[in-house]
Amino acid sequence: MEPSNKYMFKHKGAYFVQNVTTAEYIDSLEDFEIRDSDVFVVTYPKSGTVWSQNILSLIYHEGHRDGTENINVIDRVPWLEYNLYKVDFVSRPSPRLFTTHMFYNLVPRDLRNRKGKVIYVARNPKDVVVSYFHFSKISVTLETVSDFNIFLEKFLAGKVIPGSWLDHIGGWFTHRDDFNILFLTFEEMKKDLRGAVLKICKFLGKQLTEKELDTVVEKASFDNMKRDARANYENMPESLQERGKGHFLRKGTIGDWKNTMTVVQSERFDSVFKEKMKELPFKFIWDINEDL
Repeated sequence: MEPSNKYMFKHKGAYFVQNVTTAEYIDSLEDFEIRDSDVFVVTYPKSGTVWSQNILSLIYHEGHRDGTENINVIDRVPWLEYNLYKVDFVSRPSPRLFTTHMFYNLVPRDLRNRKGKVIYVARNPKDVVVSYFHFSKISVTLETVSDFNIFLEKFLAGKVIPGSWLDHIGGWFTHRDDFNILFLTFEEMKKDLRGAVLKICKFLGKQLTEKELDTVVEKASFDNMKRDARANYENMPESLQERGKGHFLRKGTIGDWKNTMTVVQSERFDSVFKEKMKELPFKFIWDINEDL
């Protein structure tokens, strides 16, 4: 029997976390009113979501940058489809920042009509599947699969939240003209964080001084984020994340898949993904030592 009862439910072709949102709420987002100043971070899970949330927060919130405000990044850049704390999004002052894992066709209609801005961050899918596997062990809301081979097959079949990696990234890219969108990769952020932050600022029309830019880059480094409880999701309620089993932010590197995947598993992955990935414009790198 498919585990889509206890941990996830399927709605309009996508999987969502059970008990954290509802099909009715997802449907209501179609008419969610988007403001021109709204900014959405869109990712497939384990693709640099928290990192991107932090960068956005640091760009927009001086209090985050100078450390004067003790506000968690999840409160600054909340989830659209998982309104964990029942925030009244309508009364939030502009510019509003949001995060979502949703497929392109399920986000608010206004967003699909080029209102607001979207930053889509993609990551090489071998690192995604390995990171997702490790993350499922500490997340209360995800099914824990102890055998990586079983998890790999679920991933390749798109039987994980929110669905198929290829469909997610392919859908957003194919329909890019419907959105005001910037595409980035986790790998380019890792290789040249300053360049990526500058790209984001330019896209958002945000002018930061050199000093402010330096602070954003420094505070958004993986090691600094991992140490900052406001930035690393360590304050997530225990109903969502088990304490003491691991960290939301684990390694944040390129090529860690080699430490988990066997040669056979890597070849199996390639047989399903490699050919189809050629249609994507993203130049993924598979090892930290590769150049972009």
